Amino acid sequence: MPLPVVSQEVYVERQSPPFGVWLLAPFAGLLTALVVLPLSLAAAVALFAVVSVTIALLLLRSSSRIVVTDGTDPGLRAGPAYLEAWHIGDVVPLDRDQTRDVLGPGANALAYLAHRGWISTAVRVEVRDVEDPTPYWVVSTRRPLELASALDAVRPPLAD
Repeated sequence: MPLPVVSQEVYVERQSPPFGVWLLAPFAGLLTALVVLPLSLAAAVALFAVVSVTIALLLLRSSSRIVVTDGTDPGLRAGPAYLEAWHIGDVVPLDRDQTRDVLGPGANALAYLAHRGWISTAVRVEVRDVEDPTPYWVVSTRRPLELASALDAVRPPLAD
């Protein structure tokens, strides 16, 4: 009896903010604490902790994962959205200028954007589903060539 084929991750990217942005949390906490320090040292320490932890949690929450799976459930997961492999059309890796264009002047209002402002490159993934009004996805990635290659590997051959 053959073993069942399970889904496996062929590409995973965690899109956390860069290190410099994480320094914002204690810095904002310190500035807030300095405002109330003349009134109470205890309040200043408490505000430092609350503001620092709150900003750190918000930054953690703004992180997302890009996952390409193969096997029984092939496809692309970008944040909360999922695109099945047989709906993946042409995949185009975008450099910094192309990403800026597809997010700005060349944007389509119906496109799905899985964009993170601290990542300057992306991949444009055409959606091949006649019932889906979304023409394409724009997915931020630090490794556009690797993501495009992984998507090309998991999707079925394109029929024209």
